[in-house]
Amino acid sequence: MKRLLFSIALGVSVCFSGCDTLQSVAGGLSQLEMANGLRAALTQGLFSGFEAFANPNQGNPLVRFAFPGDAAKIEKTLRDLGLSSLVNQMTSKFTNAMGQAVTEAKPVFVNAVKNMSITDAASILLTNNRHAATDFFKTQMSPELMTKFRPIVDNTVRTSGADRDYQSVAKAYNAIPFLGKKLEPSLNDFIAARAIDGMFLYVGNEEEKIRTNLAFRKTDLLKRVFGYADQQMRLRGAQ
Repeated sequence: MKRLLFSIALGVSVCFSGCDTLQSVAGGLSQLEMANGLRAALTQGLFSGFEAFANPNQGNPLVRFAFPGDAAKIEKTLRDLGLSSLVNQMTSKFTNAMGQAVTEAKPVFVNAVKNMSITDAASILLTNNRHAATDFFKTQMSPELMTKFRPIVDNTVRTSGADRDYQSVAKAYNAIPFLGKKLEPSLNDFIAARAIDGMFLYVGNEEEKIRTNLAFRKTDLLKRVFGYADQQMRLRGAQ
């Protein structure tokens, strides 16, 4: 009986050992590893965005304030009214307010990534959509981010005086006769949404680089997880 139990135990041990070896050869990953790799990719993208928003006056259009709607037309109209100085002042303040708000909101973005569920990790990783993780993150987290981010934007806009400058600009613009769409009385919702969209754009660009360019897989985890994804997608394509 003891010999029989020993033989069964040995067989089970050999089986698990063999299975582990096969999984290692195949580069198999757990959902937790996949999720951690995706979180790492998103975080790398976030810090790319943080860096851009921390230096908003470097001429980057993604982090510069722009009017909602036909921004170029609105700005030209205001400058034609002789308001160039006020427009420049307001644009600079809003741009800096966006950058400051993003900087202050770092924990909100980072915690949102940390709290991502792992249940959809495999489908998010193994796809031809180069922005799959970013799209998932944006869909799941945008409402919460907006709720937490908006008060930060309100504070930075108010502190800088950008809201007062904008009200002066909006009053002058809306006084133009026969004008179609008027400027909104407050842009804080718009500013918050634009900053969040800008961050997701940076995250999406970084995710695409990580998925398509080995040089952007800067850690062993990223190399392993996205190397596995490359392998599985090649296998799918060969079938």
